[in-house]
Order: sequence, then structure tokens, then C-alpha cells
Amino acid sequence: MLYIVPTPVGNLQDMTFRAIETLKSVDLILAEDTRTSGILLQHFDIHTPLKSHHKFNEHETSADIVERLKAGANIALISDAGTPAISDPGFFLTRAAAEAGVEIQCLPGATAFVPALVDSGLPNNHFYFEGFLPQKKGRQTRLQYLAQLDETFIVYESPFRLVKTLEQLAAVCGEERKASVSREISKVHEETVRGTLTELITHFKEKAPKGEIVICIAGKE
Repeated sequence: MLYIVPTPVGNLQDMTFRAIETLKSVDLILAEDTRTSGILLQHFDIHTPLKSHHKFNEHETSADIVERLKAGANIALISDAGTPAISDPGFFLTRAAAEAGVEIQCLPGATAFVPALVDSGLPNNHFYFEGFLPQKKGRQTRLQYLAQLDETFIVYESPFRLVKTLEQLAAVCGEERKASVSREISKVHEETVRGTLTELITHFKEKAPKGEIVICIAGKE
């Protein structure tokens, strides 16, 4: 069995009982960063062996992992925070395991964009998850595509690029488009700022953001 196990995006108490028991019971845990995950495992007294599995080595290591799964091993995949394969490594291994006939279970758990979307106050009966925008090639094309969507759309961003991305969104969506910026979700300094794109740009120029960022933008009226 391949278990896809979400881990907290902030508060360690967001870890589920089922996730803890799964990580204790499997033969091996695949971690995006063994140092980061080591802190989590130590906190919950989990002593299962760890192996590095990240975007730079997943193509090379997935075949061997699938063979171990086919031979009867139970393996869990975790990322540094949130649900693996959602803007994190995990899709390549999950696809390889599925194609090999390996049983897969994805546990429910933390994903940063869900609380950010609900907290935004924007319509959420339909939404579009973009994740991280391309850094260079194809970025403008994606922005123009998103600007035409009727539903709320969601973008992940780093605090260092937040203002620039908000300015680019304002250029294609219009300065008065409603949006929200959530940061440090589930942490001590969690914050959601709502307003027009212009208002958000002004706010974060005056108050430099910190932490992981989720931007929610209203769809085109």
C-alpha cells in the first residue's frame, strides 16, 4: 500500500490521529526534506525510517519504490507541509504506483488553499486552483487566462514576489477586482487581508509580508 499522508501547514496539532498511526505503522516514510519531517516525527514519537523523495530525484527513485511496494512493503509519502502532489512532489510516484497496480490511499488532511478560500469571503461554490504561476516562460499567458475565468481562482506565492504578482494581476484583471491574501495559515501570526487588488498592493507595500502566501481572486463579473 502507498499512503499519501498530509502534514500540518502550520500548527502541529492539525495532524490527524489516523495520519500519526499510519506513519507509525508503515515500513518506510518518503519525505520531501528529511530534516523538516524529522522534527514532525520526533514531536509525535514516530521512529519509522525516512528516505528523501523530492522533485529533484523523484523520477530516479520512483521505479525502485514501486518495486518495493509490489513486493509487499507499506510506504507513506509526506511533503514538508500540506497534501503531497498539491503543488508539491507526489504526482509522479502516485501515477507510477497506480499504473503498476499498487493500492493507494490518500488520507484527508491539511491543504493550504481550502481554509484560504473559505476565509476569503469570495464565492466558492466553483473555483479554480492554479497553484504557483510560472516564473518566466508562460507567466503572462497564464495570467491572461485566469483573468477571464468566471469563478474565484487561487494562486500560491512567496512573500518576496507577492507585491509584483498582485500588480500583474491588477494589470490583467483590473485594479478593482476583489481578492484576498492569506498568510501563515494555522500559525500564530495567521492573517487574511481582503479588498481590491489596489488596496492589497498598498497594504503589502506598507507592510512587508512574511510566510507562505495564498491569493484568492474573484472571478470576472
